[in-house]
Amino acid sequence: ELLRNSGRGTPPARRGGPCAAATGLHRAGFMRRAHGCAHEALRETNSVTPTVPPLEELVAPSHWRTVDFISDLHLQASEPATVAAWQQYLLTTPADAVFLLGDIFEVWVGDDAIHDPGSFEGQVCAQLQAAAQRTALYFMHGNRDFLAGGAFLKHCGITGLQDPTVLSFAGQRYLLSHGDLLCVDDVDYQRFRVQARSPAWQQQFLSQPLATRRAQARGIRQESEARKQSGTVYADVDHASAIAWLQAAGAQTLIHGHTHRPADHALAPGLQRVVLSDWDAAALPPRLETLRLSATGLERVALGPM
Repeated sequence: ELLRNSGRGTPPARRGGPCAAATGLHRAGFMRRAHGCAHEALRETNSVTPTVPPLEELVAPSHWRTVDFISDLHLQASEPATVAAWQQYLLTTPADAVFLLGDIFEVWVGDDAIHDPGSFEGQVCAQLQAAAQRTALYFMHGNRDFLAGGAFLKHCGITGLQDPTVLSFAGQRYLLSHGDLLCVDDVDYQRFRVQARSPAWQQQFLSQPLATRRAQARGIRQESEARKQSGTVYADVDHASAIAWLQAAGAQTLIHGHTHRPADHALAPGLQRVVLSDWDAAALPPRLETLRLSATGLERVALGPM
């Protein structure tokens, strides 16, 4: 495969410095299970101008016949049914490549968690490592696992992707994103996103002891659950921004997750966005789905719980 910068986009405007790691996580709720999101190009008002980030491009190898896209699994030890479904999926998928488009983990507090004896992170990474021997794996950060770094990728044998990335497959171009950057109405989240993706902020947070980071993550999950139970409604992907991205990428289809609202949306003549499902094996009915791409197009494939 060929991974390169397409040079089609322009960098988004970035403002704001790193916040205090310990308090900023809770104040902004950056790992919320729901889907607050906003664009990096912010004005002092709540309006946002569609801005296209730099676009990386991945050209699929000629031998690929099937590609899977999944996101928002929110893997965690307290949801073993979803973890079991994930394990079974990795063992049985016929895909030549699997694209993990963010929020694969409920929370990621640092790559050093992999080597914490008996850790959930270590167990999941062992599964990814085994799967990578059979299938090409690609990973894009989400709003919960954006701290997954180079050590995680190397340990698991996964290739990292920039957000967004253009996939060229079977003569078509598909624009891939986690999706949070396109939800332009949640300005508070977007401001925090700029801060939390900065090297200074991440260094400050990761310099804390692993136990401290884990404790903060537990508090964040509790806040997230409280918001979910309150019925809070979060912003969806911005129509104009999605079109601007697609036009800059020369693509017809945007594939993203993040919003937990799986659907196909017509944006304009010849342009569409396809939203991935989140995973929850305990839901009624279970939400376990992959989006499968072949030469004949896209297909949603429902997976059974274990």
